[in-house]
Amino acid sequence: MLREQILFENFYQAVRSLESACKRVGRNPQEITLLAVTKYALDKDVLTLLQKGVLTDIGESRVQQAWARWKENADFAKFTQVKKHFIGHLQKNKIAKAAQLFDAVDSLDDFETARLLSKYLPAGKILTVLVQVKLTERETQSGLPLTQARALVKQLQGTFENIRVQGYMAVAPQGADEKTLRGLFKTLKQAFDEDFKQVPKAQLSLGMSEDFSVAVEEGSTLPRLGSLLFSRNLEEV
Repeated sequence: MLREQILFENFYQAVRSLESACKRVGRNPQEITLLAVTKYALDKDVLTLLQKGVLTDIGESRVQQAWARWKENADFAKFTQVKKHFIGHLQKNKIAKAAQLFDAVDSLDDFETARLLSKYLPAGKILTVLVQVKLTERETQSGLPLTQARALVKQLQGTFENIRVQGYMAVAPQGADEKTLRGLFKTLKQAFDEDFKQVPKAQLSLGMSEDFSVAVEEGSTLPRLGSLLFSRNLEEV
């Protein structure tokens, strides 16, 4: 099987899994956007899917790499309609470039970063942000405990004219069993419903390649898929 065929099969298998998860809980698949995590993917693989028009949203976590890809590479730069999300820890010295490049920052976890993003955003640009909630005790995990995350949302709402707070993002504990995952996701979904019920197009970004079906069943609107799209069955092609 050709590499291109495998990439398409990976993508459409993810779509079928999403649709199955929606059917199990009575959700509309149209309410959910697949965020393709392209940070580790080969350029040629990302371009294959871009050229066929199946990717609407992409996620990157390295500002310099993303800048080289989406600003300096003409093959990528022409895809201006694709929404670019930053999904990693944003270092202060990279904020100016991030503000220029990205349409969304899905991993905000402090007020100062928001202030600097607002400062460096080009005139007229509106940046959407998600506040990252920490679901694990690991010290290396970014994000805020839920209580602090909710407080940050309240602090940010209406503070900056060029930043729109639209929801929560969280990374599940690695290796957690399904019961644990569902409990964590349910708790965050409840907070999301309370805090963003009046926000148009609010987003709850839960789930990655290994747990996104469970996340969709529990209310995720923006699951993040990387290895499922760009690694599965491609190693030896």
